[in-house]
Amino acid sequence: MNGSISIRWRPGRLAPGVAAALLAGAAPARLAAQTLLEQFTSEHLRPSALQVDVGPLGGNNIRGTLVGGVRLDYGLVAPHARVLLGVSYFKADFSAAARRRFEQRLRSVVIDPSGDDTVRLGRITWSDVTGDLDVQYVLPQGRGVTAYMGVGLGVHVRNGSGAAINGTFVEDALDEITAGLNGTLGAEFGGRRWRVTLDARGVVSSGLSTLSLRTGVMYRWAGAGAGAGDRAR
Repeated sequence: MNGSISIRWRPGRLAPGVAAALLAGAAPARLAAQTLLEQFTSEHLRPSALQVDVGPLGGNNIRGTLVGGVRLDYGLVAPHARVLLGVSYFKADFSAAARRRFEQRLRSVVIDPSGDDTVRLGRITWSDVTGDLDVQYVLPQGRGVTAYMGVGLGVHVRNGSGAAINGTFVEDALDEITAGLNGTLGAEFGGRRWRVTLDARGVVSSGLSTLSLRTGVMYRWAGAGAGAGDRAR
């Protein structure tokens, strides 16, 4: 007598089991996403500190210059995540290579039957006023030291000028309003009210990308608490 075991597969019974397993696995993921979203709140959003900074800036199409800015720390939007509003300004000369490329493009559209015309633009400056909205992730490193890194969006208002281009279509081509993406990496040092800041800031935007190294001073006024970095501990 041979012993045997018979197993019958019944799809109608298997499907509900698979569905239950998938739903059970998806539940923790939904809960984790919901918990993350619940951490974002406007409860702590209020002006808490003012920072002034300055430093060298370089970029494509321009020569090195100085950039200065003012930033307002607007508090925490989530644990370790603070919001900053900023305005910065710089004015730089066009680099020699960028000016040559510009002259070559102009020469290509100039009608010159004799071939002896020259295009000399001379000195051209490009100024940039930027308004930024940044979100920075703060990492307290110990008493009085806070590291941070962040990303943000900016609006750039640019103006070109030069003796040879003022009032021409060349100036109009350099005057523009455009958007940009930036990234920041830096640290704060000091006490509860006064702090020294040091950061590197990169910006990518249409026609001009820059990198700056800035140092500054931050003041947190009374009633603002210990600051975003300390509250995130």
